[in-house]
Amino acid sequence: MTTDALRGHLSQVLAWRDAHADFDNAVRGLPPKLRGVVPAGWEYSAWQLVEHIRIAQADILEFCAARTYKDKPWPAAYWPKSPRPPDAAAWTKSLSAYRRERRALQRLTMNKAIDLVAPVPRGTGQTYLREILLVADHTAYHVGQIVALRRQLGAWPA
Repeated sequence: MTTDALRGHLSQVLAWRDAHADFDNAVRGLPPKLRGVVPAGWEYSAWQLVEHIRIAQADILEFCAARTYKDKPWPAAYWPKSPRPPDAAAWTKSLSAYRRERRALQRLTMNKAIDLVAPVPRGTGQTYLREILLVADHTAYHVGQIVALRRQLGAWPA
């Protein structure tokens, strides 16, 4: 496989919808009244899962692309405390930020000036390839949770 083909596959996997529901389908059409609901037996609401996905992706993008990076406290900095969005616009703002940062990661993946197997300068041995795969895997895991949560709430399919 050529490097260009690998980059293309990695870029696609960040928004993959071939093997399972993707982020956009998982959140599409979720009624506002259900976004902050934590069903019995669940730890998080859809809002908290969406924000967590966004925050983690933004953090990894910053780790890979920013000139400087400072670790954030886990788990406090990665999970919103409130199960409900702070206001009506927060949901849309979070989705937009997630999509914008996903595109930025896709551009980083396609950037031939970046050696995908080189260590990220701000890290402790993590490679760009590892971080891209981490975003894809992490997002897929939590997207599955959003789908299951929506089923629990009677709000699936999207």
